[in-house]
Order: sequence, then C-alpha cells, then structure tokens
Amino acid sequence: MTGGVLVVGASQAGVQLGASLREHGYDGPVTLVGAEPQPPYQRPPLSKAYLGGAADSASLELRDQAFYANRRIDLLPAERVTHIGRGTALTDQGRVLDFDHLALTVGARARRLTVPGSDLTGVCYLRDLADAALLRRHLTRARHVVVVGGGFIGLEVAAVARSDGRSVTVVEAAPRLMARAVAPTVSEFYRHAHARRGTEVLLGAQLTRIDGEHGRVAGVSLADGTRLPADLVVAGVGVVPRTELAEQLGLACDGGIVVDEFARTSDPSIVAAGDCTVMPNPVTGEGRVRLESMPNAIAQARVAAATLIGKARPYADVPWFWSDQYDLKLQIAGVADGYDQVVVRGEPESEAFSALYYRGGELLAVNAVNRTADYLVVRKALASRTPLPADRAAHADVPLKDLLVATPAP
Repeated sequence: MTGGVLVVGASQAGVQLGASLREHGYDGPVTLVGAEPQPPYQRPPLSKAYLGGAADSASLELRDQAFYANRRIDLLPAERVTHIGRGTALTDQGRVLDFDHLALTVGARARRLTVPGSDLTGVCYLRDLADAALLRRHLTRARHVVVVGGGFIGLEVAAVARSDGRSVTVVEAAPRLMARAVAPTVSEFYRHAHARRGTEVLLGAQLTRIDGEHGRVAGVSLADGTRLPADLVVAGVGVVPRTELAEQLGLACDGGIVVDEFARTSDPSIVAAGDCTVMPNPVTGEGRVRLESMPNAIAQARVAAATLIGKARPYADVPWFWSDQYDLKLQIAGVADGYDQVVVRGEPESEAFSALYYRGGELLAVNAVNRTADYLVVRKALASRTPLPADRAAHADVPLKDLLVATPAP
C-alpha cells in the first residue's frame, strides 16, 4: 500500500471509520487490517443471540464484501500489525504498509484468570467469535456452569446457560453485581432476578482454584473453603485495552489509549476509537472514561474520521448501552460517574423500573429495566441539555416526557 489511511483493527469502530472517510469525500487509499480470519462482525450478539443459538456467524457480519469493494476499502483479514513506525507498518505476514494517516481501532482482549487450573479444558472466555464458538460447543455438553464475574458479560452468559436448563452459579468478588456501572438498587434487583430464575449468586466470593480431572474442569474452590461442581467455567472479569502499538509510537496510555474529544491521541496526527480508548466524559467533559459499547465505537469512529480529513468536530453523542438478561432489557443512557443521588421510578419487584442518576441536581444518566419510555426521555434530555428535576422525576405516575415538555432549558 502506498500512502492513504491505515486503520489498524477490523472492529466495529474500524469499519465505521473507513466508511465515514468515504462519506466525507476522502478519495485516497483506505486499508483496514484485522487479526481475525473472518470479516468484521457484530460483538453484542455473541453473549446473547449467538450463544443461545438464535444467530450464526454469517448473520453477525457487519457488511458484505460488496460494501468494502464499493467504498474502495482494502480489507486485510487474518493479518496482525506487529510494528508501527512513522509512516510504515509491518504485519505478521511480512507485509509492509506505508501510510500518510493512522487510526488505531484495536479494541481490547479478555482479561485472563491466573488461579491454578486456569489452563484446564472447559475454562472459557467471551470476547470474540472464536471464544463464542468454543463456549457454545462446551455449553451444549455442560451440566454445571460456574460464571466468574458478575458484570454484564457474565450475567448475560449466566442467563443463556440457565435458560438452556443448566445449573448455574455466579461467583462475584465484589459485594454487588455490575458494581462499576449501576447503583446498588439496580445491583440488588438483578441479584434477586437471577435467583428467582434459579441461578445461585455468590457475592464477596474469591476464586482460588479451578479443580480438574483428566485435564478437564471438574469444579472450583473458593477462599472460604466452598467447592462448587463445574464442568464449564466462564470468566467474565473484564477486558484489557490493546495499547501495545500505541506504546510503540510513544502515545499516552492510561487504562487505554488517551484521546481528546476529537479522537486525537497525544500525537494529534494519529486518531484512535473504540474500546481501546479512554476519553473525556462526554456528558460532563470531566475526567476520563472508557466506554465499552458498540454505539460508542460508531460515534467515536465518526469523530475520528472527521478529524483525519480536517473537519474536526467534538464528540457530542450521549453514550448508550443495553444488556439482555432473560426477559429483562436494561437500557443505559449517559455516564453515572460521580453521582450523589439516585431517583427510582417504579417498583423493582415488578421488573419494570428506572433509576435516574444526579450530581448536584444535574441529570447524569438512567438505567431503565423494561421501561423504555423513561430511557428514551432521559437520553433526549441529556442530548438537549434539558433538566429533569429530581423531585419531580421521583413521581413515577407522571410520565417523564411531560416533565421534558414542561421544564424548559435555562
């Protein structure tokens, strides 16, 4: 390749960045390099429809081959960039790629367990399609499933396994579920919701060893002496952003590749987008956040593409996310970091309620469980900077949309 834009990472962000370049009229070469053998695909369904058997790998593909051909995006799958210098990249296939502009959309990898027995057959992760295919094969034969980690991925896997009739135990080291993302009220709701459906949830539980027989998982041992039967262990203990190439280039990294609101790295000629990045909080503009979501990958990639062609505009999208667990749809808008008040609308026991997060009276975010109307109103309010006073929002019998109309922006 000679010149043009090199996009490293054939992820959702990478595909969107390439497409956005063409939408902006960029006419130079665009090369998209990805280490995985298959074309770029959707990741959110891996822990939902794909794992449950309702989707196959072909249905997950983001775009068909014609999409890349029509936009003159040179897609190079099954090829990992191993070294980047100024204007030149080298792949593990020995290919040399010259570029004028560089975008990093390299994503993140699953954090691995380090306890004894982590290398046994039957210890699975869920980050990419290969992980999901292996996990699905193991799940068809499993009777006792232990999920290590009570975050979104762990709980989604637990829901699929339990719905498929497996015995499921969730082992979470923290005192509550999804602690980094939701308020205690929401955590407690999900603990009870999983328990009602037959999943055992152990909080404050520390995994110390995975026990095996003949090279396969046979159980797990906890710090308090508890031993749980298991023929499948699924680890959902977070991810590690891929920063190796950024570090080669001397870019600032701090829990991810540091970018500004224009998706520029510490070298303003290089952009980055997606799960590999940490960025200013798009709601408050303060601090740094890492947003692991498909919508953020798309929004940030669009910003990065505009920056590359000299039409820089700041990231202005309201972050949003969803999680499907059984028949419970959790929809999140905004970023709740630093909240000091939570307003709950509806009764959690009804399995349809929402939690609104405030700081100093300012609306930050919403978690809505089977309550899409509240989610949509808060997302609109955040986008338009329209206040929703906490004291009025607390009246669950008053539709939030009425408050949005009745409360003009200052």
